[in-house]
Formats: sequence, C-alpha cells, structure tokens
Amino acid sequence: MIFRQEFLEGIQKGSITVAFRRWRRPSVKAGGTLLTAVGLLHIDDVSPVTLESITNADARRAGFDSREALVTALTERSDGTLYRIELGALEADPRIALRKKAASDSEVPGLIVRLERLDARSGGAPWTRRVLDLISAHPARRAGDLCKMAGQDKMSFKVNVRKLKTLGLTESLEVGYRLSPRGAALLDELRRRG
Repeated sequence: MIFRQEFLEGIQKGSITVAFRRWRRPSVKAGGTLLTAVGLLHIDDVSPVTLESITNADARRAGFDSREALVTALTERSDGTLYRIELGALEADPRIALRKKAASDSEVPGLIVRLERLDARSGGAPWTRRVLDLISAHPARRAGDLCKMAGQDKMSFKVNVRKLKTLGLTESLEVGYRLSPRGAALLDELRRRG
C-alpha cells in the first residue's frame, strides 16, 4: 500500500484517518503495520465496502475535498474489491532509532548471520560486505555510480541497500547513502575478523 506525499502529510498531521483501495487481495491487514516515509503506521481495520456506502465525511477523512473526487479516484481502476482501511497510530520509523545505536557485542553475531543469509539468498556472489564497503568509502555517491562499482544493476542495488537499511545499517541521503553508526560499527567488526 503506497501513499502519495500529500496523503502522507495528512496522515502525519492526523487529518487523514481512513483510506480506500481497490485490490484483488488486500496488501495490509487489520492489526498490522505499514512502514511509510513518515513512520510506522498501524492498521486498525480492513473491510470490503461498496462505492455507495462512502459518505462525504469518509472522503474528507481520506483527504479528498468531496465524495465525488474520491469516487472518481476509485473508479480509475475497475478490477478488484473496494476496501476501507482504518488508519491507526503513527509511530516513528523504528529503523531510525536502530541505526543511531551501535550494535552491541551480543548483537554482532546475529547481524553477521543475517548478512550471510542475505548473501546466500541472492543466488549470486556475496554482496553485503561489498556494498557496505562501497557506501563507507563513497558516502553521498549516486546509486547509479555505486551500482556499477558493485557489479549490480541499479534496481537490484537499491533493493539490496534497502535490505541493509531495514537492519539499521545504512541511511538514505538526498543523494546516495551513508553507513549509520550501527553499520559503521558492524563493518569495523567485519574488517577486524578479516
């Protein structure tokens, strides 16, 4: 489930508390969470609805000026079931707190195992250490440049960096990336181990 920037801003301000989506199969579930650009959003409820049941109040809660504007947006796509998603609390992105703290001695072995698993699942050459080294050596460098150095296509490279970001090891910058304190500490440990 993806929100455009203006809707994310409304969610962050608390003015948007519901969303409507047409799906073949819901991509979120009641009681779950959704990591967005503005934080971790809790999903309170997901239920099928009809267009006729949507009110003007629903449209305003979804960030639209009118019911008609919401209905127009929802009818751009005709396949799938229409769902009402009740949005819950918005919390800070947990990766931010994670990447600010260095990995403790007890966490390092588990992080190394997770990197080894990422490498093993890639189906190719190990990439995690190489990408961490590149980001460390070239902070704020364009992904298009780094991917060539890593021997990966740009899309695969970005997906791989996101995997490292989920572990709290990298941070996205306006251009490029940098290692987080956690990532730098882990890379130091990997280098120490050889």
